[in-house]
Parts: sequence; C-alpha cells; structure tokens
Amino acid sequence: MNNLFATLFCLTLLTLSASPTLAQDRPMATISKSEYSRIADHVEQNLDKQVLAKWFPAAVDTTRGGFHQNFGERWDRIPNNDRAIVYQSRLTWIAAAAAERNPHHSIEYKNYSLHGEQFLSKTMWDGQFGGFYWALGDDGKPERAGEKHTYGISFGIYASAECYAITKDKSALELALRAYKWLDEHAHDSKNGGYFEALTREGKPILTQPSEGIPADFIGTKYGLKSMNTHIHLLEAFTTLYQVHHTADIKQRLRELFEIVRDKVAVEPGYLNLFFTPDWKPVPDHDSFGHDIETAFLLAEAAETLGIPEDECTWKTARSLVDHALKYGWDQTHGGFYDAGEPSAAVTTTDKVWWTQAEGLNALLLIHSRFGHETSAYWNAFVKQWEFIQKHQVDPANGGWYATVAADGTSFPGKVKSDRWTEAYHQGRALLNVSKTLRHLAAHPLKH
Repeated sequence: MNNLFATLFCLTLLTLSASPTLAQDRPMATISKSEYSRIADHVEQNLDKQVLAKWFPAAVDTTRGGFHQNFGERWDRIPNNDRAIVYQSRLTWIAAAAAERNPHHSIEYKNYSLHGEQFLSKTMWDGQFGGFYWALGDDGKPERAGEKHTYGISFGIYASAECYAITKDKSALELALRAYKWLDEHAHDSKNGGYFEALTREGKPILTQPSEGIPADFIGTKYGLKSMNTHIHLLEAFTTLYQVHHTADIKQRLRELFEIVRDKVAVEPGYLNLFFTPDWKPVPDHDSFGHDIETAFLLAEAAETLGIPEDECTWKTARSLVDHALKYGWDQTHGGFYDAGEPSAAVTTTDKVWWTQAEGLNALLLIHSRFGHETSAYWNAFVKQWEFIQKHQVDPANGGWYATVAADGTSFPGKVKSDRWTEAYHQGRALLNVSKTLRHLAAHPLKH
C-alpha cells in the first residue's frame, strides 16, 4: 500500500482512545496464578472431550481416504460422501496442531494429519491443471466443472504447511509449495496487490458473472470482487508457510497481505470491509464481528512471524477490532458475540455462531495478555465468554459444540454437528491458543 497512507492511518489510530469505557471504567485487578491455571484445565478438557474426541477417529475414512464430513446432531453419520477442500484441510490442520500439544497421542494425531495430507495431494489436487478442487461430489466429480477458489487453496496451503511443521514429512511441504506457486502464478494481482478469487479449472480468474447465471462464487462473493474473507485466510496460510520455509518470495507475499489486511481491509473505528473492487475500493456491506476479532489474532500472528512482534500500529489495529466488536457486537446480558450488524450501528443478526464465539475467546485473551496491565475489561469479557460457551454452546446431551444458538443461548434442535463448513478448526485452534496463553500467564503474571 502507499506508505504515506499507512503512516497516516496508524497515526490516526494512535491518537484515538481505543475504548474509553473499557480503559477508564474498569481498573486492572490482580488475577491469581491459580485462576489462570483453573480455566486452562477446563479449556483443555473441552478441547479433548468436545472437539478432538468427536472428530477423531470417527471422521477418518479408511476406505475412500480423507475425512467424513457429514454428522448429525447426535454424531450419527449422514450418508453423503462429498468432500470439500476447506473441511479436508481444516481437519488435516487441527490433527497436526493437536499432535504438537498432546505428547501422549502425538503419533496418533500425526498419522491423522498425514492421512489428510495424502488425500489433499492425491484426490483434492487437480492432476491435469493443478490447484485444489473446491469440492468433489458424492460421485467423486468436481463441482461447477472444477471451478476453483483462492480461499479453498489457501486452506490447502495452511494444512500442508502445518502438517510438515509437525511431522517433517517432505511430501507435505512439497504440496504446500506446489499449491503456493500455482496460486501465485494464476491468481496474484500484480497491478493492485492481493489475489483474484474465483478461478476456472485451468486457473483463469473469473471476473464477470458466468454464463450459467450464478451470481456469487463459492464463498458468496460477487464474481470480480475481492473479499476480506479470502485475504485474511491467505494471510493465515502464508504466515504458516513462511514459518516452515523462509524464502524471500514468500516473505514478500506475506508482507503484502499483511499490509493489505491491516491498512486497507481494516478501517476506522475498528471493523473490516467485506468486499472490494480489484483496485481495493470498498463495496459497502455488513460488519461480521467474528471476522473482526479473528483478524486481530491473525495480524498479531503475522507480525510476529515477520519479525515485528512489537509493531505499535499492528497492535492498535488489533485492539481497535476487538474494542469495536465489544462495543457493537457483544451481548452485555448473556455474554457472547452476535453474528453481524451494520458498521458502527445496530446489530442485525443476533444468533451466536460457534466459530465467532471461539474466535472471540481467543482474541479477548490475546488482547488481555497485551493490555491487561491497563484494564481488567478484556479479562472480564473473556471469563463471561467462556461461561457462555460452557453453558450454551456445548451440547450437554450429545457432546460437541452447537453450530448456532439464539442470543440467549437457546439451541436449535436438529442442526448438524459437522458438514463442509462446520468442523473442528475454529474452536480447536482457539482452545489450543487459549490454553497456551493461560499457562504462560500463570507462570508469568501481568505486571501493573
């Protein structure tokens, strides 16, 4: 982006009071080591019993390969054998991440991740034209004539890089690099930066509505536009790839994405625009609170990987995203984050979605660990968020997390526990990160 604009944007953020009510109304209170440790214990129990044990080994398909996607409310297998790149990649990723943190079951989870990586390489990868298919139907044929999407390919990179990081299997790194190079060759926008999103099977960007009249691509973006959603997950994928493969070209692309997300996608006073023209002019739409708070974490993670973990502008942006979501999307009565609203205005969708609650938990603790010496507001919200998840998001009868509950926590009967969009990645990653951060805070309490 233009360096002058980036500097002015950061200076503006630095002059704003990120959250006057948070900072002024709630002085910091001492949190005991035992309190951090107590919650960490509960978080780890939830991760083991309500997340990992529900998908593994039940989802492992030893016949067709990859992972079964479709499970009902009681974790009964639904007879639909489709395969989607996002789901297959996310289970491959969470298996690798679980192996790293669970020494007693490390070999087991490494094998699950390698099982997923082999399916990504042998079945989800297009052997003729390259790139990952978006999805294969129950009959094994690619959807929409093999149309591909940068969002899906980003998760293939993310999963393969993480699999390599934990297993050191060279074929996983080779797959991650193959996918990165294919994507960079076919989808990178050399003029405006960032990446085109929908692609033909051959890898040509689809910039106008296809002749069959489908108005939006696989993730709901109008053909020809760029999206926040794709670019924050490219940031995530390239962060992990650069962690395992330090080359100048990957670092350059990671830095490019980092600056796009921080300085173009994120805007004052602390939310993300959802859609953009190819030259990064915003296309007005709603505010997704879950993506706002998730991006706070992804920016901090990328900054650390780029070697600038103390970058003040990045932390101000990350904090503003969390503060804005707390101001406009947080349920003061019950706890939990609403789904969506108008930017800096009324909430429009009050349902509470599992992945938003997970990302909220992770982001609140992240910002507490950074700014908790100033205010207890983030910790208080974190505790209330965790209480909401335990009381309402977890299914007490069948186990696992409900995909969606009402604002007051009431569950909707009959909803599936797993499909191509509902899996273990968001809550798994959040619980892994929260556990690690809580253990660190227990050993190194904040000074204030």
